Amino acid sequence: MNKTKFTIAIIGAGYMAEEHIKVFSSMQEFEIIGIHSRTISKAQLLANKFNIPVVVENLSNIYEKTKANLLIIAVTELNLYPIIKETFKYPWISLIEKPAGYNYQEALLINELSKKYQSRVYVSFNRRFFNSTQLVLDELNKAEGQRLIQIHDQQVADIDRPPEVIKNWMYVNSVHLIDYLAIMGRGKITNVSPIIQWIPKNPKYVVAKIEYSSGDVAIYTAVWDAPGPWSVSVTTKAKRWELKPLEFASSQSSNSRKLISLPTHQWDVEFKPGLRMQAEELVKALKSASNKLVLLDESLETMRLVKEIYEV
Repeated sequence: MNKTKFTIAIIGAGYMAEEHIKVFSSMQEFEIIGIHSRTISKAQLLANKFNIPVVVENLSNIYEKTKANLLIIAVTELNLYPIIKETFKYPWISLIEKPAGYNYQEALLINELSKKYQSRVYVSFNRRFFNSTQLVLDELNKAEGQRLIQIHDQQVADIDRPPEVIKNWMYVNSVHLIDYLAIMGRGKITNVSPIIQWIPKNPKYVVAKIEYSSGDVAIYTAVWDAPGPWSVSVTTKAKRWELKPLEFASSQSSNSRKLISLPTHQWDVEFKPGLRMQAEELVKALKSASNKLVLLDESLETMRLVKEIYEV
């Protein structure tokens, strides 16, 4: 018996839009029925490549043309807000590529707009859905004792981006790492103490201490315009876990000096890591079932944490 598929509309025709399309095209639960981009020729290329039947030329009638169950928005940072002012009006579920706002002020506006229209909106923090991240979280749920969380961030602002995006690069790109603070620490964040403060005119190093109501403690370190890999580690008395690079997890027991690699899921090899597992959670959301997707309110909390660390 054929099951009814969930229908998808895509806004965007760049790299991330195509990565989402690859995932949804591989799943029997979904059918991509429409795509829109400011550059219609790019949308047409993706439509031809993935057999998407409708290229929507005007954003204002994308819902009328598709009546999709799910909208994927994968556009550049400064183009997001004008788009959601139109699309939040409609009764589909929306998945927004992060960041949901190029700075904290816009993140607040987006959150308010979703409340106005009572929109069902999720934010695509795909690193939460890395198999590596999920394995570590599963093991941490069984671990006892205080956690020490260490985040190492490295940034070089993209000089080819608009000045407003470069100015807010910590929201645009450091948010990837700072979001780990939201999911690795237990309880509420009770205090954020900048140790080495952000200097916009001469960015070098940023260090902050983050404290949680559970007693967990985190140290966030960022180097700007200098080398250094992204990494996350969590230490308890009995065990330590490391994501370095983030797509790969390893663990170390207290009685050993050896890091043991944890398995990698095939989904994170075949597709951009995290997107396939996130799509499984979207199926649950579309069925109104419990899921692990990142709500817009949760995204706003991560954006607020960026603001408190960088004091901008």
